[in-house]
Amino acid sequence: MRTFKERAETAKSAVMAQLFNLMSEKKTNLCVSADVTTTKELLELADKVGPYICVLKTHIDIVDDFEYTRTVEPLVALAEKHRFLLFEDRKFADIGSTVKAQFTAGIYRIAQWANITNAHTVPGPGVVSGLRSGNQKSGLLLLAEMSTAGALTTPDYAQKTLEIARQNADFVVGFIAQHAMGTPDEDWVIMTPGVGLDDKGDGLGQQYRTVSEVMASGSDIIIVGRGISGKGRDPVVEAQRYREAGWNAYKDRVDGKDY
Repeated sequence: MRTFKERAETAKSAVMAQLFNLMSEKKTNLCVSADVTTTKELLELADKVGPYICVLKTHIDIVDDFEYTRTVEPLVALAEKHRFLLFEDRKFADIGSTVKAQFTAGIYRIAQWANITNAHTVPGPGVVSGLRSGNQKSGLLLLAEMSTAGALTTPDYAQKTLEIARQNADFVVGFIAQHAMGTPDEDWVIMTPGVGLDDKGDGLGQQYRTVSEVMASGSDIIIVGRGISGKGRDPVVEAQRYREAGWNAYKDRVDGKDY
């Protein structure tokens, strides 16, 4: 199994190479999901966990007091300070012209600041074309598998999603998935939600797997939200804990190599 550093050398896009390199240099494969509703909470969380993560995942449309200059610009500065990428978890799912407008326009202007975004493939390949025309410098993840109980992302759906990715391999960097996708030589980035060291579910359909289970299934990056920033948790302590667990599981997969 190749290391992140080795994969950076043959990455299909600049975003993928940047991601693999910073993961190797910071020794982290942790993505924190910033499921917060105020600018203050978002910036404070980003600053606290920034040293320990490779990606910060946002839901920018749930920030009640959003203002581009007050919310996004300081967030971008923190990403530069701590060296992590910004992933807007927008889950685009419409025709090409609509997703292009949603990506580039409106109050959020996602294409201007997000290094990575994602999309459902229910609309077909047009959703990828629309996002590509909005900003080719970002990387796109396709949702192949979800971690919720009863999800309709069946194996057939995942296979068709893989086929769309293959047709757009210069723009699609990988998948939100629970397992490895495609063949090893295709080298997609696999980001996996539903990771927990303590909890098994949330009562609302979310199902958690351990870090070791997720990494053994072929994931590259673990996505953790409430396990780090939930009520009563210390984000710094938990981010360090998940970072260590994720990196150790990664080293197990690459025969103990530490890069």
